[in-house]
This record gives sequence, C-alpha cells and structure tokens, in this order.
Amino acid sequence: MKAKMRFSLKAGERIFINGAVLTVSQKVTLSLLNEARFLLESHVLQVTEATTPMRQLYFVAQSILINPQEADKVMGAFRKLYASILLTAADEPTKEALSRTGDLVEAGRIFEALKLIRTLFEPEERSVAPVTAAVQAA
Repeated sequence: MKAKMRFSLKAGERIFINGAVLTVSQKVTLSLLNEARFLLESHVLQVTEATTPMRQLYFVAQSILINPQEADKVMGAFRKLYASILLTAADEPTKEALSRTGDLVEAGRIFEALKLIRTLFEPEERSVAPVTAAVQAA
C-alpha cells in the first residue's frame, strides 16, 4: 500500500492524529497509509499566540482538527469569527483567500484551510503594524 503522507519527527515531538496526541521518544519517520486528520506540533498555534483576527481564526480551525469530538460546537465559533473577518477584510486577495478557507473548512479539509490561513498572517501583520505604530506615537 502506497503511503498517503510521510513525515519525520524528532525525539519529543508530538503529532495530533484524529484527535489523539502522539509523542515520539526518538527520531522516527511515519507513513500514513490512509486518510487521517493530523497536525504536526510545529503547526499548532497556542492560545497566547492568537493575537490577531487571522491567528484567532487559525486557532479555532485547528481546534476542529485537534478535537474532533467537539467539532460541531467549534464549527459554530468558526463560522461566526469567519463571517466577521470576511466583512472587515480590506483587500480583494484576502477576501478571496478567506472565501476559499471557508469552503475548505465546510468541506472538512481543515489542514488545507490552515495552510491557507497561515499565508494571511504576514499580510495582516503588515496592515496592522502602521496602525499600531501610529497609536503608539500619539
């Protein structure tokens, strides 16, 4: 059977697969042979890092992936936050990416949605930085 996904983990790293948290004691290469919802520890955003609307959206979406037992409840929170961010998005490329993100989440393709949201972190931070600097200068 051909591997659907192959990745390496270092000793002590964690991976979240279908709601289970796995840790490895030594370097290992894993192959997923079937469809699974997973998130590598390096892609997990901590609640303290959810400091902007886009990072908050990422955090909520990752919660759907990490805790599938609560997915229905969390999906409601995702939809509310998503709608709010979509309304305030300033530029067309961001709106298009957000629209695609919403479609991916609704289709259960959370990992792909997370990848897309991560691409919006930097543009969001650039647009917020001048406002923050102006407020601090005042």
